[in-house]
Amino acid sequence: MNLIENYRFGKIVINGQKYNRDLIVFPEEIKTNWWRKDGHSLCLEDLTVLDDIKTDYLVVGIGSAGVMKVPSDVLQNLSQKDIEVIVLKTPEAVEEYNRLAKEGKQVVGAFHLTC
Repeated sequence: MNLIENYRFGKIVINGQKYNRDLIVFPEEIKTNWWRKDGHSLCLEDLTVLDDIKTDYLVVGIGSAGVMKVPSDVLQNLSQKDIEVIVLKTPEAVEEYNRLAKEGKQVVGAFHLTC
């Protein structure tokens, strides 16, 4: 299980490994250098990696200041796939991701590390 040890603006530490680019955290792997089609707006195409896995929760960290947007069509599409989406500023999203993971929930985290 991947747990996040530390987050601060532009940096995240997972299992002792430091990352300084946006990423998606799965229970057993990490997709690094996650870049979105529209930069600060999340699109369905940005989440195609979810098509091949089973998860109950997607925690989205929208940046330390909450700049990244999650449009309603993305939320509706994921809801139709029975994925509960939790959108928070990244510091709070990290805490929520860890809480759900420690509870044994099927959770994926998609984190914008800066603004």
